[in-house]
Amino acid sequence: MTAHRRPPGPPRSASPRLLRQLAGDRLAMMTGLMAYGDAAHVALGPKALYFFNHPDHVKHVLADNAGNYHKGIGLIQARRALGDGLLTSEGELWREQRRMIQPAFAHKRISAQAGTVARQAARLVDRLAAPRDEPVDVLRELTAFTLGVLGHTLLDAELGAFGSVDRAFESVQDQAMFEMVTLGMVPAWLPLPRQLRFRRARRYLQHVVDSLVAERVAADGERPGGDDVLSRLIVAPEVGQQRMRDELVTLLLAGHETTASTLGWTFHLVGQHREVAERLHAEAVEVLGDRLPEYTDLARLRYTGSVLSEAMRLYPPVWILPRLAQGDDEIGGYHVPAGADVLVSPYTLHRHPGFWSDPLRFDPDRFDADRSAGRPRYAYIPFGAGPRFCVGNSLGMMEATMVLAMVSRRLRLDAVPGHRVVPEPMLSLRIRGGLPMRVHALR
Repeated sequence: MTAHRRPPGPPRSASPRLLRQLAGDRLAMMTGLMAYGDAAHVALGPKALYFFNHPDHVKHVLADNAGNYHKGIGLIQARRALGDGLLTSEGELWREQRRMIQPAFAHKRISAQAGTVARQAARLVDRLAAPRDEPVDVLRELTAFTLGVLGHTLLDAELGAFGSVDRAFESVQDQAMFEMVTLGMVPAWLPLPRQLRFRRARRYLQHVVDSLVAERVAADGERPGGDDVLSRLIVAPEVGQQRMRDELVTLLLAGHETTASTLGWTFHLVGQHREVAERLHAEAVEVLGDRLPEYTDLARLRYTGSVLSEAMRLYPPVWILPRLAQGDDEIGGYHVPAGADVLVSPYTLHRHPGFWSDPLRFDPDRFDADRSAGRPRYAYIPFGAGPRFCVGNSLGMMEATMVLAMVSRRLRLDAVPGHRVVPEPMLSLRIRGGLPMRVHALR
């Protein structure tokens, strides 16, 4: 270890302001740290945070030396809300969980689900196209779609019967972020309204999981033969009831929330750029005609993929990747002590002016092969990187590509004048309060 320097950063006197931003404007806090360069040190109450924002730094933390960096601030505290699912677990437990779940996301299995996703997307388009005089909350419809797809493709179950699942997940996310901003120092037993809502939501989600398991066992016996996640968990001898609850609640939350958020931001951005909407429509008509998309169409919907990539650049579904250093390390010439909280933020990395020209501009063509050449691999990490790269990225991209193409082929979604779209950085980068848009049929 040769580096002894500490990165630059705001003075300790800035802690009260930063704590207020952590509670109310987390994105402003992260972008403010970019003023100190590619690395910054922040004194935040009892915590010392190390912020790194260069592709080389990201590669080191998430890939090259990933074993030294466990899940950090926010996700440690979120374990009280989410339990030990794939999102929050570490070490051998995480490796065991990943090995168990990975086959359900294998390429052959996901590609075989394309017809299911396309049919669910067609129902979504029909719902959006239904005649109405008032704007439609597109985000609510997208959330219902992604939950439905998740149920059919990964659990072989119909989640529509559980009408309050999305609201329960909102309460869980609210509690997880509360644990983050309070650094886990508020006792869980305090009867605060938020914590009471969380307890009810957690009980309800456990009821949903228990009901899904009971229905599957009643139908298939104690050893179902399916290759979906639910069947795999039921037959695994090491998986008890509580772990099954943790696994499935985490899978349901992470599996639908990120894709719904990505699509919400995409439709918001496309709605502000008519020329992008017209190109999307033309490509969908040319590639799909009037039929449902198939898996092989995904590679042909190139501009559609570029639009999604650009939306995830500006509004990555996971906006921050917190880590906790297990041992001393050196990053970018700076000393990182054992126990330090290390922050990697896709949100700021994707807006780094050293790697993205005019970084705040929505420009899907920046993902053309010619313009992408030479861009560092770790300058763009919408699904994370290294061993903990998102297991569900292929399914999520298939859902998003099919929906964007099918909606663009038939409909135009316009912003509601005067409505302000505000980012809400929770476990995923959501849109606060929904996304009302006016729907117009295209010829």
